[in-house]
Amino acid sequence: MSQYDPNSDPRPEISRPAPGEPVYTETVIVRRESNTGWWIAGGLAAILLVAVMWILFARAQTPPVDDTDARLAEAQAAQAVAEAQASSSVAAVQGQIAGGQQSLELARADAARAQADAQRAASEARAAEARAAAPAVVSPSSPPSNPPSGGVAVITPTSPQP
Repeated sequence: MSQYDPNSDPRPEISRPAPGEPVYTETVIVRRESNTGWWIAGGLAAILLVAVMWILFARAQTPPVDDTDARLAEAQAAQAVAEAQASSSVAAVQGQIAGGQQSLELARADAARAQADAQRAASEARAAEARAAAPAVVSPSSPPSNPPSGGVAVITPTSPQP
């Protein structure tokens, strides 16, 4: 497709300005196309290709690195991790055991306290029962001159106390 109409007259129309009007002129400059940018891009691509080939060939000529030290270090690190996990598990179990032992000791102390309370309550109950069940014996003899309890009568049970 072109910008020119094939049916038009190829000769340009020249119009003459009226007298007294300014004359305008138009100048068209045609420059040839330059390939300088493409030459620069091609040169850079060639330099890049040579650099990549040089790196690849230089790498192929170097002897392979002995990686046994790296593998040994990895194995040691893995072993250290495994030991740390094992010691962590042992510490957790020991903590649970210690917690269980502490709970057991607390339970034993509570049981001993409850047993002592029960014995004291039983002793008090026996004493109260003995006081309630034993008749008081009052002797008709003469009253003592010095009452031992400051004037308060002392009542002693007749049944033996356990």
